[in-house]
Amino acid sequence: MNGNDWTAVAIRFLSEDFTSHWPQTEEVIEGPAQFAQVNGAFPGQGGWRFQVISLVAQEDQIVTDTRIVQDALAIVARAITFHHVRNGLIHHQTEFWPDPYPVPEWRRGMLKTDTKQAFF
Repeated sequence: MNGNDWTAVAIRFLSEDFTSHWPQTEEVIEGPAQFAQVNGAFPGQGGWRFQVISLVAQEDQIVTDTRIVQDALAIVARAITFHHVRNGLIHHQTEFWPDPYPVPEWRRGMLKTDTKQAFF
């Protein structure tokens, strides 16, 4: 992913019948070509960096928590992705990009905040 070559990623890691669901926007990616197309359409091409914070695997199920950075666009984000693997390739993903939000008023002052830890 750090090479930002979405076609190479799709060919190497995705099954021919790959699907990905983005529940927050209700979009569905169908196939490796569409994966490469949508990732290639994001602004800031060539500058995306990915760091896996945690990875949990059990048989054909893998969950990743990934930090995503694009300096030129001032983006620092996290993606939580549930992967289903079949024959060594990703067959299906469900991916969430949670947005940060302010501490609710009722909880303000109760807990320490740490913006660096939130996106580490």
